[in-house]
Amino acid sequence: MKFPSKRVIAGAIAASLVLAACGGGDDDADVVDSATEATEGSDEMAGGSAGGGSAVTGTLIGAGASSQAAAMQGWQSGFQAYAPDATVEYDAIGSGGGRETFLSGGSDFAGSDAYLEDEEFEQSVDRCVGEQGAVNLPHYISPIAVAYNLPSVEGTLKLSPDVLAGIFANTITNWNDPAIAADNPDLELPDLAVNPVHRSDESGTTENFTDYLSAVAPDIWTFGAIESWDADGPGRGEGADGTSGVVSSTRAGEGSIGYADASQIGDLPAAAIGVGDEFIEFSPEAAARIVDVSERVEGRSENDFAFDLTRDTTESGVYPIALVSYHIVCLEYDSQEKVDLIKSFMTWVGSEEGQAASQLSAGSAPISPDIREQLLAVIDSISVGS
Repeated sequence: MKFPSKRVIAGAIAASLVLAACGGGDDDADVVDSATEATEGSDEMAGGSAGGGSAVTGTLIGAGASSQAAAMQGWQSGFQAYAPDATVEYDAIGSGGGRETFLSGGSDFAGSDAYLEDEEFEQSVDRCVGEQGAVNLPHYISPIAVAYNLPSVEGTLKLSPDVLAGIFANTITNWNDPAIAADNPDLELPDLAVNPVHRSDESGTTENFTDYLSAVAPDIWTFGAIESWDADGPGRGEGADGTSGVVSSTRAGEGSIGYADASQIGDLPAAAIGVGDEFIEFSPEAAARIVDVSERVEGRSENDFAFDLTRDTTESGVYPIALVSYHIVCLEYDSQEKVDLIKSFMTWVGSEEGQAASQLSAGSAPISPDIREQLLAVIDSISVGS
């Protein structure tokens, strides 16, 4: 299957981001500048061949994780260049809402920062055609940045697992707390209240972040891995809707700290996180290594690629607060048009070109060639059911 050249893809992504940013703020301009700069060297990106194209037609409906929003712009634009008669729509309503919409039949696929739980898989058997249900395809790997607003602090803030858990569990409430100071002997920390900002909506990013806290500091973060902070978490701190809400609230209040997909934090600084004897700053490469040290969820079908992430790793160079975001699709649909659309788009997303488009628009880490080939085999098996 031939995809358009990287120069064509990069140009389409930059154009779409310019349109999306019209009337926006400084962060939107930063995204456009990054995409435009990337087009200048796009021929150096690996793979890709000019020509080709797809004859698929129709509209594909997706809904889900807001963390995928920037990546989805890249995927939509690149796919449009490949399949001009097809349209992909995506409503970034959050992971929980995306899974609910998909399972109720309101969308053709879901984007989710949390894989389908066993109960949700059983629902997918009823939602999809046939008896195979839905599978999780890990198409997006990205660090979750711990962004903060401390303009008086010069240098990168370092946070050990216990300290980070204490901040969000509300047991550490001032920036000059001795525990924070112990992690940062070279920084002058202000006498200022900590304002932890969390997602107020049901969120896969929250689930990934709290899964990390639960794994590395279970005696401090005693709430487990949760998707709904206000319902199941500490019940304090500032809530904000969606990834953009967390970033906006963190930026608006001095002393604030929040968690968000790293592609969305703009010019906010982000903490280096304690891993073993090191403090690791986020990067796509460091986040991607979390998959290398993790295993697939046991008891699933061979076509399902849900991962149990090893959050408490002490491996050097691994950034452990990462999300592996999935596209959740049926293995059987009710029409050939829908099958052709879903196969074509998901093949594009997981291709070398599609992963480059995501990296260009969202700074994500490409999936490995081995995972790519395995996912392609699953996508090829999608068919019309009865």
